[in-house]
Parts: sequence; structure tokens; C-alpha cells
Amino acid sequence: MFEFVLVAGVHSITTVSEVSVKAGKSISIPCLYESQYKNHVKYLCEGYDWTFCKYAVKTNEADPSGKYLISDDKKLKIFTVTINQLTNENTNYWCVVEINKGEDYKQYFQLSVTSGTPSLYVDHQRITGYIGESITIRCHHSNSGEMKWCRLGRNCVTGSSGSIDGAAVTTHMRDPNVFTVTMSGLKSENSGWYWCAKGDIQIPVYLNVTVKPITTSFDPRILIIPVSVLIWIVIVVLFIWFILRHSEYY
Repeated sequence: MFEFVLVAGVHSITTVSEVSVKAGKSISIPCLYESQYKNHVKYLCEGYDWTFCKYAVKTNEADPSGKYLISDDKKLKIFTVTINQLTNENTNYWCVVEINKGEDYKQYFQLSVTSGTPSLYVDHQRITGYIGESITIRCHHSNSGEMKWCRLGRNCVTGSSGSIDGAAVTTHMRDPNVFTVTMSGLKSENSGWYWCAKGDIQIPVYLNVTVKPITTSFDPRILIIPVSVLIWIVIVVLFIWFILRHSEYY
């Protein structure tokens, strides 16, 4: 089993190790790289054996089939690969940074494709939270092992409470098959990739923290008093007009 790896001072790529996915669906996988490689080409390579793996998609070449998508967030130093229409043949991949005149840096990950319900999944892989508020993520699971909530390349929360990059994290298991994570006091810097884990299986989640939009709703009750006053004025004007008009005949 391949483990989640990040070793200081060593050229590396950090990603999840194994993700359970449903056939026919899509999955996005984040790959964290070191800052000196932000301008390098990144790519996804398909195959269990690195020696014989084949290019799936590269940051400098679009995939005309639409099967694979790739994007590179140079600010966060993460490139993300999306694999669409998953099949049982889409199981072994490598996140790779291309190195000119040297061996490419790579990290393996595995997809466990199932026709049934994945052993670990979330309601939405991409979610939006608002600055100063809270966000809750539900991690549905059916396998055994320790539960974790981690930020990619950072620390993990394994107990009932903790913090990640200044955001308070609380977890609970009220439902035996749902691990619930709540992040409170969100800040813009909390935007990024996280992952929920149950045993050896992980599921990546992208959190976008932004300013809450201002919404204005129209309450018709606010017109009651102005309309009532207007009606009263109209009645008074008509009454005066009637009196004046009537007096002309006398």
C-alpha cells in the first residue's frame, strides 16, 4: 500500500494514495509540488508500472477526448487532474512534474472503481464557505480504520477537535456511517485542498472560502404605510375637489 508522503528537503509530490470511486462518475485529484517547479510542465501518467506508463494529459497539451482535464494553481503550488467517465480500467496513475535534463518527479495514486457505493465519499467534492462563518463536510464511509481530516501537505485532525491554519475543526460520528467535519472561523487562506480519510482510503475535497454575497430581499409589507398614506391623501384631495366643485353651483 502506498502511503501519503511529504518529506522535507526531498524532491516530492504529495497526493492521496487510494480513492474509492463509482464507475461512470468523475474524480478530481490534487497534486502538491515544490515551489521551484511552478513553471514546469505537469502531467498525469496512466499505468501501474512507471516504466511503461503512458501520458494521459499534460498542462501544455489539451486532451481532445475530454476524458482528462488538468489545471495548475501556481499560487497554491497544486495541479489538479480530473478523470471523467471512470471505468474499471482507470485504476493506476502517477502525478508527475516534468524535469528537463533529469528524471521526472512523480507520485503514484490508485483509484478503486466500483459499480456500487464507494467505501468513502462526500456529498460534494467542491464546496464553498464564507469568511468568518462555518462549513460542514459529511464523509460517508463503509470501511474500517482511523478517521482523519487533513489539509493537503499540512496537518491532520484525528480526534474530536483541533485546528488547521487557524480554522477550528470539530468532528463527530453521530451516524455510524458518517464522519462529520465542521470548520469554523474561516479565512480566505483556508481555501485549498483537503482530504477525508477512513483507514487506507481518502477522498479529496476542495474548499473555496470567499466573501459572503450581500442579498437583498423585497418585503411587500414595507409598502403598507406609504400606500395607506397615499390613499388617504388621494381621498382628501378628491373630497376637497368635490366640495369646491359643488360650491360653484351655489
